[in-house]
Amino acid sequence: MKTIAVVAGGNSSEYGISVQSARGVAEALNGRYNLYIINIKGNNWYWEDAKGRLYSIDRNDFTLVTDDVRVRFDAVFIAIHGTPGENGLLQGYLDMTGIPYTSCDAFVSALTFHKQACKLYLNEYGIPMSGGLLIRKGDHYDQGKILKQIGLPCFVKPNASGSSFGVTKVKKEEEFDEAMDKAFAEGHEVLVESFMKGTEVACGVVRTKQRKIVMPVTEIVPRKEFFDFEAKYAGGLSDEITPARLPDDVTARIQELASDIYDILGCKGIVRVDFIVTADGPQFLEINTVPGMTGESIIPRQAAVFGISLPDLYSMVIEDLF
Repeated sequence: MKTIAVVAGGNSSEYGISVQSARGVAEALNGRYNLYIINIKGNNWYWEDAKGRLYSIDRNDFTLVTDDVRVRFDAVFIAIHGTPGENGLLQGYLDMTGIPYTSCDAFVSALTFHKQACKLYLNEYGIPMSGGLLIRKGDHYDQGKILKQIGLPCFVKPNASGSSFGVTKVKKEEEFDEAMDKAFAEGHEVLVESFMKGTEVACGVVRTKQRKIVMPVTEIVPRKEFFDFEAKYAGGLSDEITPARLPDDVTARIQELASDIYDILGCKGIVRVDFIVTADGPQFLEINTVPGMTGESIIPRQAAVFGISLPDLYSMVIEDLF
């Protein structure tokens, strides 16, 4: 039986969601592998046993040192949202230690985590999307010029984060500076994007050497202003409808774009691609290369509608590493 580390935690606001995702993955894979949930936060990398005792990871070779044995892992299932699990840092480290892992490689992870760089890259391939401006902390910015170019309402968001932390829908000029401060609290770069009127949707994609699965499309109907953190994870604040209530040709176009984006970027493992369906058709919003795996997450729901169990889905990406 293979020994798998499910890494959780991380150094961003998504820490708690990541821990939930890792637990969901471990529960699904229980009995198929020897599983260890490895918590990573800063320089503190550890496994907690059933009695609450903590054992450190030797970061020289990513082995687990317990009282009587040194555990060596056959592979790593990455369940860290945000840094260092979704931006390429952990992937680069694992590449150096020679341990295979279940997500995109270091370059693709870094590219996709940088929202504006990813959009510019995909724009070269003709992927439809809205316009946006990148502003770095410390830069002087002219609010009037930005809003004249982008328009109102608009979205102000951290350029490198997830779960909608630090995101604001700005409807009035006087809300802009506060929204910028909120976004800068999550990182040193902020993306200001034009508002797209339409329906938000998401489509999961997974590919292995044997097969490629394009999941059913999920329609997201938030009961708040937009699909923010609370709407994502608090019960009753959004409806996530799978399959989406869209015409067949629109659904097919979303799935085609999601599949194309996966291939253009050179993704690996399970990803989720988000779009806004406007009057002009689906517009790319962003891609998540380590999507949520909690009970409230979209990928597990899409897998159920598609007809693949979570143990089979997660095992599929693990076994593809060997």
